[in-house]
Amino acid sequence: MTGRSTAIWGVGTSAFGKQASLGGPRLAWQATTEALDDAGLKAADIEAVYAGSVFGDPGTVTRSLQQIGIVEVPVITIENACASGTSAFHEARMAVDTGRFERVLAFGIETMTSHFEGAISPIASDPDGAQGYAMPSIYGMSATRYQHEFGVTNEQMAAVAVKNRRHAVGNPRAQHRKTVTVQQVLGSRMVADPITLFQCCSIADAAAAVVVGPLGGSGEPAQEVAIRSSALRSGRLWDHTTDRVWGWDIVADTAARAYEEAGVGVGDVDVFEVHDAFTIGEIITTEALGLCELGGGGRLVESGHTSLGGPQPVNPSGGLLSRGHPLGATGLAQIAEIAWQLRGMAADRQVPGARIGAVETMGGGTAGIDGNACVVTVLEQVG
Repeated sequence: MTGRSTAIWGVGTSAFGKQASLGGPRLAWQATTEALDDAGLKAADIEAVYAGSVFGDPGTVTRSLQQIGIVEVPVITIENACASGTSAFHEARMAVDTGRFERVLAFGIETMTSHFEGAISPIASDPDGAQGYAMPSIYGMSATRYQHEFGVTNEQMAAVAVKNRRHAVGNPRAQHRKTVTVQQVLGSRMVADPITLFQCCSIADAAAAVVVGPLGGSGEPAQEVAIRSSALRSGRLWDHTTDRVWGWDIVADTAARAYEEAGVGVGDVDVFEVHDAFTIGEIITTEALGLCELGGGGRLVESGHTSLGGPQPVNPSGGLLSRGHPLGATGLAQIAEIAWQLRGMAADRQVPGARIGAVETMGGGTAGIDGNACVVTVLEQVG
């Protein structure tokens, strides 16, 4: 794959928040009609749909799309935990790149508050969750290890939440748009020591959609965003003897493949959207993506390098910490944000002169598997 033959034609999302009363079909309408309008297409133009959903009831995706008029085409639903949306995007891109279809919709939807009142509770078949290895616990242990080995401070972790909440002020679709201070973050309720409440993303209800087609094939080629690469991997076996914390290797390995396919280095990337379900997650991910050395993620955020106005902003949308985390829709919302950034359409959160952007989403895993999926995508401005 050259990574230059496929492009994003249009993007759209709903707002993010606790809005189960709207229902999946209404959220789907908001996201999908925006993406279709952006691409200059009608529902009948779509030839196939690859969708991401984790907790949706059977038939959720098909019912959500029926009202829009997307019928009588293949609809493939993917469950890949937090990476479900970007996995759907990866498959949509491959379907166009290989000539199977020309106009494909990547779609993600989740109404989390229909299933959970607060934090995601482990399912009955999850032995790790039953033993306490829920995601806050795993990230809490990662944070503790980073503090022990690299001297990452509570204040540096809190700085991730402060940065991303500040970015979200410019994102009208985000769930949390009020700024917070380091003291407020550290003073919020303890969830999994040393991670406090404001260092954890909220659940959310939302939908997101991306139209994918051949590069140069839309009605407005100058508005297209080229898909330079998309890499998808599953994790390896992991245990306490591994040199790096849970999640580090799968992100680093996937990013290396994405950079190689795109023909770029990390220094070429102007803006990132990464999976910041917890503050320590962004710190680890920026290291694994190559933005700094192992153990340097805390100092990186503290330096302002990843803030708007810095050399390589991370999560200008506000990230999951501000937007919320509707699992199936999250990755496609990240893709939409980078598309807006590269088009110069991100308003008050715009990264000046952004030409190349990257998206990382890592999903799932257990105490013994280093993530069950990770997708890293590199996108480039065309016009």
